[in-house]
Amino acid sequence: MLDEIYKGDPELLKAKLASETARICWRELQRFFAAGSVIAVAADLDLVDVAWRLAQDDAALLKDWLERGAVQPVSDQQALAWYEADAELWSVVVNPWVLVQQDPERERRTAGRGAE
Repeated sequence: MLDEIYKGDPELLKAKLASETARICWRELQRFFAAGSVIAVAADLDLVDVAWRLAQDDAALLKDWLERGAVQPVSDQQALAWYEADAELWSVVVNPWVLVQQDPERERRTAGRGAE
């Protein structure tokens, strides 16, 4: 998946993934979503750790996350909500996947406003 240089050094790979994590507007991810390449990561998971586990082919843990719904393809409903909100998400690429995650702090602030 990733260059062999990173496979031999897990900490180097994590550092590489962390350095490639960035905020992106959902609308910029439309073509990747249309291709089925965008994976949503639950706010209670560490985005870089999930990316690292995916790059390491940690099948058992990925299966567990998938079964719990903590890591899953972005649904049409979620995509529409992010599109309408012009959402900005954290993202990292583990080819061929784009992992995205809502900012947990931003989610808390938004949820708090809905209760007012």
